[in-house]
Amino acid sequence: MLNASGPAMALSPRRFPLAPLGLLVGALLLVGCGSIKPTPLTQDEITARVNQDRAGMYRGQEAISGALTLSDAMARALKYNLDYRLKMMETTLARSQLDLASQDMLPKLMADAGYRWRNNDSGGTSVGIDDGVVSLRPSTSEEREHYLADATFSWDVLDFGMSYFRAQQQADEVNIAEERRRKVLQNIVQEVRDAYWRALGAQRLLKETEPLAEQIASALAKTREAEQAGILPPIEGLEYQRALLDAMTQLNQKRQQMEMAKSELLALMNVPPGTQVVLDDKPLPLSAVPQDVNKLEQMALERRPELREEDYKARIDSYETKRQIASLLPNLNLFAGVNYDSNDYLYNDSWVQGGVGVSMNLFKLLSIPAINNNNDARKQTDDARRMALSMAVLTQVRVALERYKLAIYDFQIADQSAQVDQRLASISRAGSDNSLTSDLETLRTQARSIVTRFQMASSYAEAQAAYGRVLNSVGIDLLPDQVQQTDVASLSRAIATSLRREEQTVFASTALQTRQTQSLHVEVGRVPGGVSRAAIVQSVNQVLAANQIALDDSPQSLRLRMQFNTLSSNTTRKGQWTLDLIDRDDNVRLSRQYQSYLPDDTSTRTLSALAQAAALSVTDDIQRISGARMAPLARP
Repeated sequence: MLNASGPAMALSPRRFPLAPLGLLVGALLLVGCGSIKPTPLTQDEITARVNQDRAGMYRGQEAISGALTLSDAMARALKYNLDYRLKMMETTLARSQLDLASQDMLPKLMADAGYRWRNNDSGGTSVGIDDGVVSLRPSTSEEREHYLADATFSWDVLDFGMSYFRAQQQADEVNIAEERRRKVLQNIVQEVRDAYWRALGAQRLLKETEPLAEQIASALAKTREAEQAGILPPIEGLEYQRALLDAMTQLNQKRQQMEMAKSELLALMNVPPGTQVVLDDKPLPLSAVPQDVNKLEQMALERRPELREEDYKARIDSYETKRQIASLLPNLNLFAGVNYDSNDYLYNDSWVQGGVGVSMNLFKLLSIPAINNNNDARKQTDDARRMALSMAVLTQVRVALERYKLAIYDFQIADQSAQVDQRLASISRAGSDNSLTSDLETLRTQARSIVTRFQMASSYAEAQAAYGRVLNSVGIDLLPDQVQQTDVASLSRAIATSLRREEQTVFASTALQTRQTQSLHVEVGRVPGGVSRAAIVQSVNQVLAANQIALDDSPQSLRLRMQFNTLSSNTTRKGQWTLDLIDRDDNVRLSRQYQSYLPDDTSTRTLSALAQAAALSVTDDIQRISGARMAPLARP
């Protein structure tokens, strides 16, 4: 046997053994892995990361130019908001995963190549079965070193079926990602609408707040001085100080609440904090509350992204059921390939082979009852979850409508309160005799007027937010299906058009959707000598603009003609303003008279204040006639 094996050892030349080298490399790798220790980030690395992120947050954004409309703010939020960008990336990721899942359905073409080495020869002998006698000397048909290569095409029917159902499930995962993107879009639109109107209210009123705050601070100092000098009794002086401090506190609270809205709006648009933006200050009337609740509920059940997501989840579970059933079927495997072996002892060193195989796991048939029970439980769970979510959606629609109705009513009350306080402030300013107590009372009424106007602006913003919640509860989409251009201006126009169209499907009962508001022009007739007519016009324009009445001197505008007369008797002296609202065809749409007591000194300040009070007394009628106000609602 030894002699027989001798020649076999010389069949191929000896090579350098690779096994010791592999053991040495493995040992070095193990030693290197054991020496790795945690290394914290350096401050330079953290600073570089922060600088890179800050630069990337605002890279490539279009500069803000001109007044920012609501649709402009929405366009910027959708284009640059980081949360929305993340959802877009998640949708893209889901689509790429679908592409990968689709590739799994293709047949497999495996290419393989390798090298084999051993330190001795493989071989064997033949032993008789009956007598156990060795009939052949040890021999080998394999070289110690040889190369292998093959390319095999195979197709597994069961794997194809499993891959097909997984691809269908992944396709619905793309749809789910799209619905989640829609939901994020709708939420961002709602947040932008809320922040925009609160920020616009702050923009309207903050300019008036600063000088008034300075006047209140000055009045506080004068009151303390008068109290210390004995001009005012201590109790009266302290009461005035308390009233002024309360007014200052309320003023600061309202101002801070409205100022934060601007920061929120900048964050939603992904604009650097502190950026100065000017919002487009155009009156937008509130729509009437929709009456066809059943129609809105039907729209909500059809459009809400959450319910559509549940539909896709149910379809994914349906494919999972089919996948489990398909896994019970027999598996058919087809394969064919070409092979090569560098072994010199082979008679044929290259060949083609193929085959077919059928296999089936019979024990898996025992899981059929469990699969059926699991699928039934999954379907019942899906139905129950969808029903519960549908009930929640219907409740949200009705709650949104009620909140909108209450918000409109609250705004109307706040609007009336603001007008009353503005008239009080005007009358107080007209009757001021420049004494300390008179000035303090005037400041207090002015502060209360500003606070109630802040409250009116806040109520209007709440009404607009409630309006947006109605749209959100129904599942209104903001963007059209296709947008040709993606610059901010084009997006803004597309959003404005799409939103107007979608809003009309919800608020179809109101006529204000297509009604245009008319602007106003103030005309003041003859006034007493020494009184500035221009100053009176300016003061009246100021209060009208503060109440969201558009001012313009075009021929199409309404005209508010104001005439002043003095009415005297034996004991009293009154001033009367006659107000006529005239349309472009010279028709008198409104005629009112406003009277008030006059002080001894009839000055520009006095008549301006009385003119403001007179104009405020007809503001509701002007807004109604000009189309800037909807009809009052009944008490909820």
